[in-house]
Amino acid sequence: MSVYKINEDLAKERQKCNFDIQELTHIIDGGKHKTEQRRFIEEKVLKTGAHEDLVPDECLSLKERYENAVKKSQMYSDLVKNELLAFTGLENFGTPILRRLADAFFKEISPFLLHLGMFVPTIMGQCTPEQQAKWLPPALNLEIFGTYAQTELGHGTFIRGLETTATYDPSTEEFILHSPTLTAYKWWGGGLGKTANHCIVVAQLYTQGKCYGVHTFIVQIRDLETHEPLRGVKVGEVGPKLGFNTADNGFLGFDNYRIPRDHMLMKNAQVLKDGTYKKLANAKLTYGTMVFVRVTLVSDSAFNLAKAATIAVRYSAVRRQSEAKPGAPEPQILDYPTQQHKLFICISSALAMQLTANWLWATFSKYLNEMRKGNVDNLPELHALSSCLKSVSTSDASFLIEQCRFACGGHGYMTSSRLPHIYAFVVATRTYEGDYTVLLLQTARFLVKAWEVAESGVDVSPTVSYLNRVNKHKELVWDNSMEGLIRYLEVVAEGKISHCVKNIREKMKTGMSYDDAWLLTTNQLVPAAEAHCRAVLMKVYHQESKRLTADSSLNLQKVIDQLVQLYIIFWSLEKTGDLLRYTSISEKDIDELQNRYEDLLASIRPNAVGLVDAFDIRDEILQSTLGAYDGRVYERLMEEALKTPLNAESVNSSFHKYMKRESKL
Repeated sequence: MSVYKINEDLAKERQKCNFDIQELTHIIDGGKHKTEQRRFIEEKVLKTGAHEDLVPDECLSLKERYENAVKKSQMYSDLVKNELLAFTGLENFGTPILRRLADAFFKEISPFLLHLGMFVPTIMGQCTPEQQAKWLPPALNLEIFGTYAQTELGHGTFIRGLETTATYDPSTEEFILHSPTLTAYKWWGGGLGKTANHCIVVAQLYTQGKCYGVHTFIVQIRDLETHEPLRGVKVGEVGPKLGFNTADNGFLGFDNYRIPRDHMLMKNAQVLKDGTYKKLANAKLTYGTMVFVRVTLVSDSAFNLAKAATIAVRYSAVRRQSEAKPGAPEPQILDYPTQQHKLFICISSALAMQLTANWLWATFSKYLNEMRKGNVDNLPELHALSSCLKSVSTSDASFLIEQCRFACGGHGYMTSSRLPHIYAFVVATRTYEGDYTVLLLQTARFLVKAWEVAESGVDVSPTVSYLNRVNKHKELVWDNSMEGLIRYLEVVAEGKISHCVKNIREKMKTGMSYDDAWLLTTNQLVPAAEAHCRAVLMKVYHQESKRLTADSSLNLQKVIDQLVQLYIIFWSLEKTGDLLRYTSISEKDIDELQNRYEDLLASIRPNAVGLVDAFDIRDEILQSTLGAYDGRVYERLMEEALKTPLNAESVNSSFHKYMKRESKL
């Protein structure tokens, strides 16, 4: 992976590793053949050198960065054209190879991201076969560039409150798109500002004097030759942000703008030529694309956390600091237990999120096939699962990536470390495609209903089956095994949900409406949904790791088991207050967990570098001075510093313009 000599400390770390790194890489990728496929595509694309920049992206102006991103997006798309053309359905998006490889080209984000991330999947999921035949080939061939316009300046999460209207005119067989107020302007669409010439627009559908709620429309917004905005369309860029500054997030408004009737996405509902509204399928089927995006964000969180952990662990093996014992050499900072506490949970969490993302994708694919046959019985559970896992994984990844930056000290603050870019990207995912709090409240609605079903004695769906053990928990004797800890975190979830139900009922007894009682219980409902999600994450991580390593070497089984134990015990210690409230845990049990946690840190320490190496992230994708495979941290920091335009001249002109004064010496 490097033409340079490997740093001595890193080389020694790799010699300590007592498991087969390749074996773990294959598990993370989903099999040896998938690892080989990923490496083949990476090598084919990266050997061209098209991803390289002479001047660091962050040293360019906002306009220059955008233009460079467009150029590299087109180059990247051309290089993976065959892979793009193979996409025929949402199932094809199960592989994250193309999304991850793009990180070699963009420190922030591609202006084309929503074209493939939302525009194309929506065509696949919500268009009729005839519409797909019309729109999908030019979209995959990049003859048209699309984005997704749902969020408005005045409305985000509350989709039913969107103000953009699409009113059908039967005399011309057209829809009239209109933005009646400033707050009705679409806002935030990635690639909308300057890149896209088409977009999926979510608007309130009116026909024959009646509103039928929000529906999706495919809308051309720019001329295909000149790229000028079309008449009746007002579009632009929203301005600088914390991150995503190469994505040209945009605004979009309509002034009685007309589109053909068949530009309404008509797989699930249609407006006939005479204006008659016709519902063709269960409205819940439109949730498919939304759920799909949330599923991919769980996987993206895992990958971004894996990048941050790789950078921080490798740097910690190279960096030496302080004098642990008088007269002794400065130790590697990775030898400090406090550093291990910061970083090893990041490694374990990245693996937990990835295995859970793979499991969630398999669940999504299974339910998607059922939905296509008209069976939407499992959709509420899938929606609840994807909502809470998206919320918790993006939130955890944001926190842990920042922790990785802290672990790298001052050098972690350098943009060349890549950690600020990774953090800025992931922290945005906590909000977009469903805010953390709002999604957990949506999960909470599912949990309250499930609790009421379980209370009546009826079996509930698999992920909440623990609710069928209602009121049987306090009698359980404390069990410090992993299975026991998972069971007790389910007890915590059940206890929190039970208290929410009780609180809602008590408020309603006073004459309060259900909606008001719910609103006044939301501060309890959010942590209840989080507790449920934690229990799901731990159970899936534990079960999937056992299943996937069943035929693995004993050494790999052992190190994976250590990571799983670390994850479960870490969160058990984080939630000791909840365990004390809802279970029979004692102070002695907590002390035992803490001691086991400390022992696990020491056991994982010799394999730390090997574990992050198993994520198998090429230097070109990592783009980090601190985390390169060869460990040339200080050399790379200096090399990158010398690239800044400020170092192109020994004296900056500002000295002569503003600073120079007559010397009196």
